[in-house]
Amino acid sequence: MLFRLRVSLPDRPGSLARVTQSLGTAGADVLQMTVLERLTGRAVDEFTVSWPGERPVARLVEGLESLQGVRVEGCWAAGEVPGASPELDVLGQVSRDPGRAVATLVDAAPALFHAAWAVATRGTKSRAVVHSSWQAPAVPHLPLVSPLRPLALELDTPGTYGAAAPIGPSWLTLFVVRTDGPNFHPTELERLGRLVDVVLGVLGTRTSPKAGRTTGGN
Repeated sequence: MLFRLRVSLPDRPGSLARVTQSLGTAGADVLQMTVLERLTGRAVDEFTVSWPGERPVARLVEGLESLQGVRVEGCWAAGEVPGASPELDVLGQVSRDPGRAVATLVDAAPALFHAAWAVATRGTKSRAVVHSSWQAPAVPHLPLVSPLRPLALELDTPGTYGAAAPIGPSWLTLFVVRTDGPNFHPTELERLGRLVDVVLGVLGTRTSPKAGRTTGGN
């Protein structure tokens, strides 16, 4: 099984090596590491690891938290590991089929951001789903927000977090939702906003991009 771990650790030589050594000793295979922040003597990194399904993942977390100064801020299932240049793959698909730009964004977002599902909606007070990823609920319960920039959301269901980003000045909003794990980090929000901006740039417009298809992927 694949898991994503968000780990806070001292930002000093040797700390990262202790973390990766602990992961390896426990039996986890580190597939990917992302630096989220380095501030005031601490770092926050995320690791995607392969972990034997028959072992309780709590053992992995306990091993890390036994290290001095290390905290595990989140541990959640990761559906897949994106390729070496996942954003470029998305942009390539958009350039080949610009009519499905929003659908491509929605379909790619869960893997890119280690989330459970994503949807694009249109409207403000009433929302119409214009495209949904295959694991999205038939009727997603989302807050009535129309963000001017990407923002993190804590949804009604405990332990469920979302990120919302505007898709051009067209009342289209992209929602990416985690049903397990921590809230979206500011670094992730910045990355989400840049991805949307670049997709709109590839389309050559910041007006109303088409959704591609109006039915969800369920």
